[in-house]
Amino acid sequence: MTDESTATAFVPGHVTGFFSAHRTDDPATTGSRGGGLTLSDGVRVTVAPAERTRIDLDGRRIEMTPVEHVLDAVGVTARVAIDSDLPVGAGFGVSGAAALGTALASNTVFDGDRSENELVELAHVAEVESGTGLGDVVAQARGGVPIRVEPGAPGHGVLDGVPTSARVEYVTFGELSTAEVIEGDTTRLTEAGERALSELRERPTLPNLIRLSRRFAREAGLLVPEVETAIDSVTDAGGEATMAMLGRSVFALGTGLSEVGYDPNVCETYPSGAHLYR
Repeated sequence: MTDESTATAFVPGHVTGFFSAHRTDDPATTGSRGGGLTLSDGVRVTVAPAERTRIDLDGRRIEMTPVEHVLDAVGVTARVAIDSDLPVGAGFGVSGAAALGTALASNTVFDGDRSENELVELAHVAEVESGTGLGDVVAQARGGVPIRVEPGAPGHGVLDGVPTSARVEYVTFGELSTAEVIEGDTTRLTEAGERALSELRERPTLPNLIRLSRRFAREAGLLVPEVETAIDSVTDAGGEATMAMLGRSVFALGTGLSEVGYDPNVCETYPSGAHLYR
């Protein structure tokens, strides 16, 4: 554990299966609707006071705009050490996790008085303003298999969930720019996401979420060849797999990927949301 001048938060990874984008003039009410899974593979964020802000990811100094936005909003400079089980830019919500973990840990280190919902909003706004995500933060704060019914931070957005747990396998084939997709024309994507959400709410089961996510990926025109090949291999063998939004990654339930010859990372859905370590 850390000493009294530092604090560490764990934030689960998050894979979105489908979504629709909703923008307003207020980043707190901007967000996405959709469905996905939080993962036991996640991100640990340790914050300590420092004269100048420095951000390290797995021991390497980086720039991460959402984290910088959180610290600026809190009005502090800090050393932020991010330890991630997951690849960056591949659809696992690492930037959202880093922002949320920074918000939670900095509130402790700097004797802040923000509530959990206020900290989640802080991180959500940082992600929206950075163009790195629209819905990961609120899902990661909830945990489980979240359904984002209405967009936005706590107090604006509405969350539900699929009451289940599962083993999850995943493989990644590289990065995909979230900003290029969500800041472009999202009309086609949003129409497909709205259809999927309506059907999931009628039948909120995990297999249905994955099936609707597969359809969404095709209707939204987001599939890339290596991702499509992996998904087809799993479904042809009777398994359930789909694309992680937004990344060149595939996640599957159970042993879907390993059974067809891939060497996946293995984790589980995470039953609770982001939290501080004692």
